Amino acid sequence: MQVFGSSGTRGVANEELTPAFVLRVAKAAGTAWGADRVAIARDTRYTGRMLADAASSGLASTGTDVDRIGVIPTPGAQFYAEREGIPVIVITASHNPPQYNGVKLVGRDGIELAVSDLEDIEDVLLAESATVAPWDETGRVQEIEGVRRAYVDELLEAADGETIADANLTVALDPGHGAGSLTSPEFFRELGCRVVTVNSQPDGHFPGRDPEPVPDNLEDLGQLVRATDADVGIAHDGDADRAIFYDENGEYIVGDAALAALAAAELEAGETTVSAVNVSQRLVDVVTEIGADLELTPIGSTNIITRIEELEANDERVPIAGEGNGGIFFPSFRLSRDGAFTAARFLELVADRPASEIVAPYDDYANVRFNIEYESTAERDAMIDAAANHAQESDAELNTRDGYRLDHGDAWVLARPSGTEPLVRIYAEARDATRAQELAEELYETVADAKADA
Repeated sequence: MQVFGSSGTRGVANEELTPAFVLRVAKAAGTAWGADRVAIARDTRYTGRMLADAASSGLASTGTDVDRIGVIPTPGAQFYAEREGIPVIVITASHNPPQYNGVKLVGRDGIELAVSDLEDIEDVLLAESATVAPWDETGRVQEIEGVRRAYVDELLEAADGETIADANLTVALDPGHGAGSLTSPEFFRELGCRVVTVNSQPDGHFPGRDPEPVPDNLEDLGQLVRATDADVGIAHDGDADRAIFYDENGEYIVGDAALAALAAAELEAGETTVSAVNVSQRLVDVVTEIGADLELTPIGSTNIITRIEELEANDERVPIAGEGNGGIFFPSFRLSRDGAFTAARFLELVADRPASEIVAPYDDYANVRFNIEYESTAERDAMIDAAANHAQESDAELNTRDGYRLDHGDAWVLARPSGTEPLVRIYAEARDATRAQELAEELYETVADAKADA
């Protein structure tokens, strides 16, 4: 695909992702879908309303009626899609920096579109073959109220509220000024938790921290956990489809450890989980111990969703799937990443024992990640070629499902281009922190040298 990556299409707003481009995407989607109604949602980004207006105009021009459901987490928009049986266009750049925005497309079943469906829309977009309705058959636009409240009610119904309430938990919450600011504080309070917050006012400039919930952006959350004697800290990204945790000591919990702990609680022998090619050994160990199966895909929610659907079509049960970035699926609830629901499932575990004990079995591995920016296709291609050459010269087992992953037995390292930003990402993991650092630095230097020579 030329336009849609691993999670929609994104770019710097008003530069790469312009209102004119969003209008074209919406016209292509409206044409390909052929739906009578389509909803439009957005996160809190400063440019969100501008781009939602463009999407609304594009849809209406194809004769499609438009439901404007406002600022809501992406999983809340997916809830609305499933409830109403209509597709949704979500204006969001998820975890990207404030200057970015994006377009994510959701089907009438509440699930992000599969690759084949995205390709259909992309074909219309690139061929400029969108249909336009006569002036008196253009779509009508209406504002829909109460969707956030209905989404919270659904979460409350799905969560084990009795177990969580009985534990009398204190939750420190950092929704990062994103869409979760408008739903997660309410949700956790109604679950019976005492909730203390930081960065909880919706603000598209993201003044307190950048939207990506990584340790460098979450120091305030760790401090809040310690200052309030909270049982757990929870952080979201900009559209609240992810959840990252801090333990009761205010220490960051690696996302892969949280995923492993949740998988250990969900999986049974003979079942299957799905993750991406940068999967942690933590999850591999859980799957092996339980006697379950692990399927790997290219990185990105679209790829994971597609594989889950294929497995379920063959009557294989997939109770949990996801990546170590906090984006986790519980398909029996909905085939979407939902930060609030993921956090509720983690709270069910915390109700039984401290968060630090929950993830203690999965603390044996050290992770390192580097990002290298590029400014041109030539730089990008030079870096990828360098990674390929490095991989071919290595004695490690090579996996090229998404980038170049080298498995050394005691450790692994991966280089791949980001699907959402102009970055080449390098990941490494080992039981020994020095070993992981060395592997990552070796590959980083190889790729960085290639960029410099491009």
